[in-house]
Amino acid sequence: MRHSQPAFHYRRQVAMRVVAAALGGYTLTSAATVLAALVWPLPRAEAVAAATMLSFALYTAVIVWVFAVRRLRTAWWGLAVATATCASLGYLLSPGAAT
Repeated sequence: MRHSQPAFHYRRQVAMRVVAAALGGYTLTSAATVLAALVWPLPRAEAVAAATMLSFALYTAVIVWVFAVRRLRTAWWGLAVATATCASLGYLLSPGAAT
């Protein structure tokens, strides 16, 4: 039995959103957590703990956003740009980047 094209396309779109939410969301959340821990005006251990707690809410928001955005391409580009921005800023602000 052959699959109907609309059903296959819909399932593929949902699967790609799951991948974007899981992998892209995790990557963005980890980069944002590093950045938040670096810029939070607290002692290092407390900043890391606070950033980690915030990351759970951020990851949830990213997952919701990936499924709410109209086009899958917009979700991938948004994740890529936000991750690159957070990772770049995190690298520039890290203590070892000055050397």
